[in-house]
Amino acid sequence: MRINGKTIESPLKTKHAYRTISIGDDVIEVLKKQKGKENGEFVFHNEKGEPISPHSVNNMLGRVLKRAGLPKILFHDLRHTFATLALQNGVDVKTVSGMLGHFSAGFTLDTYTHVTTESQVKQRTQ
Repeated sequence: MRINGKTIESPLKTKHAYRTISIGDDVIEVLKKQKGKENGEFVFHNEKGEPISPHSVNNMLGRVLKRAGLPKILFHDLRHTFATLALQNGVDVKTVSGMLGHFSAGFTLDTYTHVTTESQVKQRTQ
């Protein structure tokens, strides 16, 4: 959240937003190296040691995508991509729902029904 131009920490929207996710050892090593580059409370921070603003993250992502010749998307779009790919690749909806912090698997299904519908159609035509 930004207040008066400064990014501040604030509580998450719901109790389901607080969750633990599994990451690989290689990701842990990259994060440890990043954290060790400079002293600061945050793994990724601006030059003042403050957390990076969502606006800055979107700007950085936009520059990376442009250099790669890819279409512009917002950082939050990666969340949708993750959920879609997970469901398409057989991860059960309860697991995906928990990873996304949704309050129920039903909400996840309502949000991503097109994914399961497309998968069913694709399987029938093969």
